[in-house]
Amino acid sequence: MNKHELIDAVASTTGESKASTDEAIDAILEAVTAAVTRGETVQLIGFGSFSTGARAERTGRNPSTGEFTAGKAFKDAVNGA
Repeated sequence: MNKHELIDAVASTTGESKASTDEAIDAILEAVTAAVTRGETVQLIGFGSFSTGARAERTGRNPSTGEFTAGKAFKDAVNGA
């Protein structure tokens, strides 16, 4: 599911417009990114947690496609670029 599909699914569930749903999702993503950038942990019970941590460098990849990359804006914010 990509962002557009997420917006469609949430808008159809809530009955809100796609424009307001897009704004809400953007606000959520900005809040999570800002919190993680400050070193905080964001815990969404029943969904997952977002946090930073010190680990040895490694190359991550998707076994089925051979690819893995975080979104550029999120990666730059977390890495302080």
